Amino acid sequence: MIESDETNEAVDSRAERLAANWRAVREDIALAARNAGRDPAEVRLVAVSKRHPASDIAALARAGQVDFGENYVQEVASKQEELQNLPVHWHFIGGLQSNKAKFVAGRFELIHSVDSLKLARVLHNKSQSLGCTQSMLLQVSLCGEEQKCGVEPDALDALVEEVLGLEHLRLCGLMTMPFAGDDPEAVRPVFARLRSLRDGLEQRFGVSLPELSMGMTGDFVQAVEEGATLVRIGTRIFGPRL
Repeated sequence: MIESDETNEAVDSRAERLAANWRAVREDIALAARNAGRDPAEVRLVAVSKRHPASDIAALARAGQVDFGENYVQEVASKQEELQNLPVHWHFIGGLQSNKAKFVAGRFELIHSVDSLKLARVLHNKSQSLGCTQSMLLQVSLCGEEQKCGVEPDALDALVEEVLGLEHLRLCGLMTMPFAGDDPEAVRPVFARLRSLRDGLEQRFGVSLPELSMGMTGDFVQAVEEGATLVRIGTRIFGPRL
């Protein structure tokens, strides 16, 4: 009985810490938005819950968090099954290979990391077979790092034209992963460039691309100030990954 009480106290303490971290991040997002003359409601927080247990997601959902980001197909499938009764939205934010895409289509509100026509076609075909339309973003490589996934800017128009022709995909905007560094101001131009690329695509193709997924724990303030509508934050909420 004592052990059970201690376990419950530990769970409650963890939930309280997560909720406090979450509220602090939301306050920082709101402040960054207001400083940029934006409505804080324009920015959605995607809590990056990869490698954290389903109990953490449940605790944050009870606090009011809605959007959760995951990277690994098997891990998220287990969480979705366990948490199927919670009112949460799932985002796939990790690198995605075409041989795994069929397991992702239809399971996520938004896929952030589409970076090739081959991948887009696999997602489209699977979505078609499921009778659904999959919302997605194109990941753009803006830092010249080979290890970073993403379509190069000079190939973006051609990919957008092809994706817009796939009726079971809904292109909602762009995503980028900036280079890692200690100075968040150093990546501000990357965020500004992504916004500029999005604006140009809207004009050239006559479409609305409302979403810009950019900014993580170390640089989300700069991302919000440059127009992010989705910020992907894990460590500041959950602490170090398991």
